[in-house]
Amino acid sequence: MPFIIPRGRFAGLLAAAALLATLSACSSMKSSDSVLGLVTPYRIEVVQGNVVTREMAAAVKPGMSRAQVRDILGSPLLTDVFHANRWDYIFTIRRQGAEPQLRRVTAHFDGEQLNRLESEQELPSETAFVASIDTFKKKSGKTAPLELSQEQLQALPAPKRQTGEQAETPPPARTYPPLEP
Repeated sequence: MPFIIPRGRFAGLLAAAALLATLSACSSMKSSDSVLGLVTPYRIEVVQGNVVTREMAAAVKPGMSRAQVRDILGSPLLTDVFHANRWDYIFTIRRQGAEPQLRRVTAHFDGEQLNRLESEQELPSETAFVASIDTFKKKSGKTAPLELSQEQLQALPAPKRQTGEQAETPPPARTYPPLEP
């Protein structure tokens, strides 16, 4: 005799099985996975600290004051009471579609003057840094020029010149309502 499940219990068992399958799928998902290959969960972009590029580090020279270093590199992420002669610039970024980055730059001071600037790894140039966090898909390799060529400039219509009467007439005076009633 076959085992028969009542109709109400069958729906409950089916729902429980679906729930278990869903939960097991969620627990096996890694952070880079997408659901069914179609939907990728949104991940917030986390940026902390100031980015220090190769050009910025080259502008900082030993002997500069703390204010000059702050003007070039920005405010440090960490200033420690116990290490008053040390500023730590720590930069982290986690962006969807790009590799996470962590950089540490330390400025050491003698009193109010910069002694040296250290970095754990080689700092990127500004263009290399922008390229490393750029997640937009380029449609084509060509970019539009930002300036007009000489031929394009000559093809533009000449600006309209004003006659003597129009140029000398001042614009009408503006009137504003009183501020107090």
